[in-house]
Amino acid sequence: MKKLINITGLLTAAVFAFGSAQVAAQATSLSNLLELVENDRVAESEDYLARVREFEQNAARQQEILDTTNERIATEETSSTQLSDEFEANQIILADKREILRDRRGDLNELFGTLQGVAGDFLSNFQNSLISAQHTGRSAQLEEIIERAGSTVEQLNVDEMERFWFFMHQELTESGRVVSFNADVTLPNGDTANRSVVRIGAFNAISDGEYLSYNGDIGHLQVLPRQPEASIMGTAEALQGSSSGFTRVGIDPTGGVGGQVMANLVNFPTVEEQVRNNSGTIGFIIIGVGIVGILIAFFRLLMLSLISIKVRTQLKRDKPTKNNPLGRVLMVAEANPSADTETLELKLGEAILQETPALESMLTLIKMIATIAPLGGLLGTVTGMIQVFQQITVYGAGDPTIMAGGISQALMTTVLGIVVAIPTIFMHTVVKSRSDNIIHILEEQATGMIAEKAERIANSRT
Repeated sequence: MKKLINITGLLTAAVFAFGSAQVAAQATSLSNLLELVENDRVAESEDYLARVREFEQNAARQQEILDTTNERIATEETSSTQLSDEFEANQIILADKREILRDRRGDLNELFGTLQGVAGDFLSNFQNSLISAQHTGRSAQLEEIIERAGSTVEQLNVDEMERFWFFMHQELTESGRVVSFNADVTLPNGDTANRSVVRIGAFNAISDGEYLSYNGDIGHLQVLPRQPEASIMGTAEALQGSSSGFTRVGIDPTGGVGGQVMANLVNFPTVEEQVRNNSGTIGFIIIGVGIVGILIAFFRLLMLSLISIKVRTQLKRDKPTKNNPLGRVLMVAEANPSADTETLELKLGEAILQETPALESMLTLIKMIATIAPLGGLLGTVTGMIQVFQQITVYGAGDPTIMAGGISQALMTTVLGIVVAIPTIFMHTVVKSRSDNIIHILEEQATGMIAEKAERIANSRT
């Protein structure tokens, strides 16, 4: 930095030295130097005078502009004052005119007020009415009538009042008719098609056997994403295909806007959707365990039914066979003809005990599943309520929809546990009863053979 300052100083000195050398070269004497200085002074004085004249001219021009602006401001202020006075005078005149109009209307003011209120009440019905899907443009005309009825300047005429009267009677008359017309219908995939529509009063509209809804904001009919059951759909197709006479058809009595109950079917999920969306991991485990338990129960019931058929067939035969438990027990008795009653009783009891595990196979597993399913539902309930309390801690209890997920899971797992437990317990009881019946037959036959042999021994001794 210090070197840079030194270099700059040297350069400046060299420039001054070079300038002095030029002046010294031009001035050969002191008189010549004085003359040069005088000439420079005169030139600078002329430049100064030129700049002074230019400044004075600019100042005069700016003063002229300022004077013109002030004059315009004064003119505009005068005009503003005049306009304000005229506005106030017009306000007074308008108030007087309105008062005169009000006085001349007399009882019409009450009529227009009543008409405006009634038309406002009917407007919402007209906007979303199925009849407006067929007779379009009624809502816009009614809004114009309401605006004119509430205006303090314009006035309704007889034609407009009669038009409103016509709309009211049209709504009443058309609500009791079944008519067919063509209209644009929005399909569930978003496409729009021109279809033949059958309107059942103001209750429901049907097209191609499908129920429709109407929304005045959209301005055309829509196919309900979820339709009623097949029997009701069949009656809708029958109505659309009929040309005269009476046809039975399902309608929504909440009509007026195309049937709110049917339209709200979209908001109610099916049982499958409720289970899929609200079960959670625990719910699906309960479902899986329940399916396994039911399948095992049906398998064991089938096997025991076949065994029971073989046992009952064995009861009708004289010679035992090995393809059934009773035959195997009877073969033990035939294999020990000379044994005493006590020995035979022990051998038959042993044979029955050998057959019992196969007959009672998987009964414990079915019973365990029937017991575990409600406990799994209780576990899902507890975890769901924990989730609800956590949501309350984070979001508060102001919005119940935030807690709906946890509550739904808590209730759904409980339902699933009970739904799995009821048929599983029932199947366990049936299978256990079938197994007990077979074992009872075995014990009965074994006891009968022992009693028969004891009787033979007693008779021989006698």
